[in-house]
Amino acid sequence: MKNPDGFKLAGDFLKEVSLHDVKLDPSSLHWRAQQTNLEYLLMLDVDSLVWSFQKTAGSPTAGKAYEGWEDPTCELRGHFVGHYLSASAHMWASTHNVTLKEKMTAVVSALSECQNKMGSGYLSAFPSEQFDRFEALKPVWAPYYTIHKILAGLLDQYTFADNTQALKMTKWMVEYFYNRVQNVITKYSVERHWNSLNEETGGMNDVLYRLYTITQDPKHLLLAHLFDKPCFLGLLAVQVTIIALLFIRGTLTDVVALEKFWFGMKISFINVQNSKYVCVCVTENLTLADDISGFHANTHIPVVIGSQMRYEVTGDPLYKVTGTFFMDIVNASHGYATGGTSAGEFWSDPKRLASTLGTENEESCTTYNMLKVSRHLFRWTKEMVYADYYERALTNGVLSIQRGTEPGVMIYMLPLGRGDSKAKSYHGWGTRFSSFWCCYGTGIESFSKLGDSIYFEEEGNVPGLYIIQYISSSLDWKSGNIVLNQKVDPVVSWDPYLRMTHTFSSKQEASQSSSLNLRIPLWTNSNGAKATLNGQSLSLPAPGNFISVTQRWSSTDKLTIQLPINLRTEAIKDDRPAYASIQAILYGPYLLAGHTSGDWDIKTGSAKSLSDWITPIPASYNGQLVTFAQESGDSAFVLSNSNQSITMEKFPESGTDAALHATFRLIMKEESSSEVSSLKDVIGKSVMLEPFDFPGMLVVQQGTDGELVVSDSPKEGDSSVFRLVAGLDGKDETISLEAVNQNGCFVYSGVNFNSGASLKLSCSTESSEDGFNEAVSFVMEKGISEYHPISFVAKGARRNFLLAPLLSFRDETYTVYFNIQD
Repeated sequence: MKNPDGFKLAGDFLKEVSLHDVKLDPSSLHWRAQQTNLEYLLMLDVDSLVWSFQKTAGSPTAGKAYEGWEDPTCELRGHFVGHYLSASAHMWASTHNVTLKEKMTAVVSALSECQNKMGSGYLSAFPSEQFDRFEALKPVWAPYYTIHKILAGLLDQYTFADNTQALKMTKWMVEYFYNRVQNVITKYSVERHWNSLNEETGGMNDVLYRLYTITQDPKHLLLAHLFDKPCFLGLLAVQVTIIALLFIRGTLTDVVALEKFWFGMKISFINVQNSKYVCVCVTENLTLADDISGFHANTHIPVVIGSQMRYEVTGDPLYKVTGTFFMDIVNASHGYATGGTSAGEFWSDPKRLASTLGTENEESCTTYNMLKVSRHLFRWTKEMVYADYYERALTNGVLSIQRGTEPGVMIYMLPLGRGDSKAKSYHGWGTRFSSFWCCYGTGIESFSKLGDSIYFEEEGNVPGLYIIQYISSSLDWKSGNIVLNQKVDPVVSWDPYLRMTHTFSSKQEASQSSSLNLRIPLWTNSNGAKATLNGQSLSLPAPGNFISVTQRWSSTDKLTIQLPINLRTEAIKDDRPAYASIQAILYGPYLLAGHTSGDWDIKTGSAKSLSDWITPIPASYNGQLVTFAQESGDSAFVLSNSNQSITMEKFPESGTDAALHATFRLIMKEESSSEVSSLKDVIGKSVMLEPFDFPGMLVVQQGTDGELVVSDSPKEGDSSVFRLVAGLDGKDETISLEAVNQNGCFVYSGVNFNSGASLKLSCSTESSEDGFNEAVSFVMEKGISEYHPISFVAKGARRNFLLAPLLSFRDETYTVYFNIQD
């Protein structure tokens, strides 16, 4: 520690390309997510963000503080402001939005005034008294966690936005905390400092190692080491047999009893936490490769990221082992098909994930941090497994936490249980100005830097570029003296290929050759895979490798790649035989979820391949979706599938289960195609109605006065065929549904009905009710819901499932893991 220059710095890593040089294409899903996030960042008010900082510093405040986790009474207040500084810095680099630059600069300036007012270097939205409690091992909510976010935000403002004031503030803050930690060690012992770290401290070691790469100040390196958590990293590094982390209510006097209870198991570390709990790491005959159970996931993942930075800064190979081994543990025993991890924020028993499925899976923060772990590992090794993981977790675990294009609406947990919904988890969807959870902070960061892991550089006599994510974008590759344009065709279910085209431009002809290395993912196969350069075929390696093309690139060059996308199942990480049938369904990198309200059984029968029981939905089907609406009093209602009965329900919001229930596919009897372009196309035609969320089933009428139901097997005398005729109410925009087998009998809502009223057939010759003609007339509109371009029908045991990517769901109930049996 006294001679940091004695360390040999690690090297030969792939280099990050600058976010300033990467631009997402407006046609991409990633650009849409980035733009939605930019809108949110621009909505946030500078005065509200810094309010609690100013209050703590004794400075005048303006406006009012935000609520939720930024409320002036919340002990974690200020953490989101740190995330905002990081997110806005990344977003500035990604978009160069001038208004955002002004806002984030104003936040830094306001915080600097607070730091100067306090005069010690301390900067936080809460008083330093919280650190007095932290150091005394008294109850307090993670003060260093918040400090890490502020430090990281300021450092990002310097790194990505060249704000030298932010770097000065960072160094002054670190000087303050260096002295605090030194005082604890001097007054008590270093062990006392280690004990205090059993509170959540975020990535303090990570940001301090990053700072050291800029300052080369030995104090910064020393303090970084002091935030490496030995109780966790030490055990990971030596790969001992562990780890059961137990929280036992009691005091140190209970340890003797604990030792007796464990029949002499070795207790390797003891810590009194908050004077109420004994924290014990047991190291006896438990396989670490399977067990990190009991640990709070997002407390420990940032510590691992910090250890990875320790390896990059010092070259100490022990910390390369630590990061690699940790990733192996999570992927082998604790990872879901999304790429995410944790249940209720904690790691549970290894390879027992079937018991954890519910609403509180995959804290979003953990996915944000696991992406950092995999990113480091890929840069070190170029191993495909880490690039594939990054794509999976980004696609399913990050893009899925936004609520469509609604700025500032995100989730905390990603539910993975059957019949669950993002809207119906414990936290549900957050709100723009009154949530500010930890996952809001990591969320705004994730959506600000979606371009940061598409491309990596390799230095050498021949510059190299690694393209590991296929996202429509452009890169100003200065080392290669070219601008690379990557155009990725939208992925669809009916055309199972991923196609991308790479073209080039430059202000001047490239002066030297450079190499492009393009990822051939592990999820594809060689059958049907193609690559061409200027129309000439290239030899493709097997999946799991890179195709390398080296030449002096010019504006006339065109490199294309086509990769087959396969359906596949993936068993849940659970080694109990009773759960062997619990599997997820994936389409390339996309995790598919099924529209469901709890049913999750799929019987494959004698099917030999997935294509025998999973069918792509054609593109034309979206043109066949309709909703039947009707007004009653002051309210609008829709014809809806309610538990396989047809009822009238209040007009629903898009993206909800109710919207699914109110959407039907119009199947023409006379024609192979039934795309509906206007009412004139359907008047007089015989049709069948397939509920959107019950594919393969039809709306069936059971005779006069019999209720309409949804069935896959009409009884004798029933019919699923209706004739669309001009509305009996005489209005131009309405239609009526006449039973083909009973002329003059129509689908009838009833007069003055209420929500939940059942529909039936009623005949005009028999009805004397006033308003009958209005009650059998409906406005036929475009379907409230529509199929995602990646949509399939899977045969279920009791009914078929409509499958679509998890990221496309909002408030709908869905199932991610299915019980698949032959």
